[in-house]
Amino acid sequence: MMKIGVLGYGRAGKAVVNVLSSDPRFQLCWVMRGRAAATTPLEGLEQVPLVGLEGLDLEQWFDQHPVDAVVDFSQADAVYRYGEVLRQRGIMLVSAISAYSPEHLDYLRQMGQDTKVMSSPNITLGINFLLLAAKLLREIAPFADVEVIEQHFRDKPEVSGTARKIAESLQLEDGSITSLRLGGIVGHHEVIFGFPHQTVRLIHDSIRREAFGTGAAFALQELAQCEKGFYSFDDLLMKKIRSQLLGSTSH
Repeated sequence: MMKIGVLGYGRAGKAVVNVLSSDPRFQLCWVMRGRAAATTPLEGLEQVPLVGLEGLDLEQWFDQHPVDAVVDFSQADAVYRYGEVLRQRGIMLVSAISAYSPEHLDYLRQMGQDTKVMSSPNITLGINFLLLAAKLLREIAPFADVEVIEQHFRDKPEVSGTARKIAESLQLEDGSITSLRLGGIVGHHEVIFGFPHQTVRLIHDSIRREAFGTGAAFALQELAQCEKGFYSFDDLLMKKIRSQLLGSTSH
């Protein structure tokens, strides 16, 4: 059983905790949130401590509460706070932060020299499968018109990091992204390919934030089987697909 710690206890973090705490493959050992707070039992999971990251002696914490992997749903700069502790102990990192700068990503790649790191701005299985399908279709039909639509809850201020990643992977400008903010939509991403005489739409809807937890569980299982290094969700998904294809051709 893999021992897990979770960083971030907002809406997404709570959903991830719900999934990982009920998955028999994992033992949820603790949850951290950014603001300082006395260590308290997690609501509904009294055996799991909830602790504030601010002001915490992380080396002492990780020595007293060892884990095999950390799942990060907090904020971008947190990696500078805990990164060296993970590197020194060879603890895996699965990060679902969408707002990393190039400097953050360079730091994660450096961490990958000493441990296993996976970073993805959207950690749902469905959206990453959509990305693979979209890139394949773009390769097959580079002449097609392509637009990206993203819809999220009313209070989300910035353009979706996932939409930006889709546009970047398809070599589109940011102007090809249409953003809508409506009610309580969790997340909707759509890639439209306009061909002569036909249209192809690839659509992914996040119905509940627990989808992030399912993706994190997949990433943890796959990353554990990798060598040290820096990986994207695409890397893990392609590794799984190749394994399945090779398995099917051997029969």
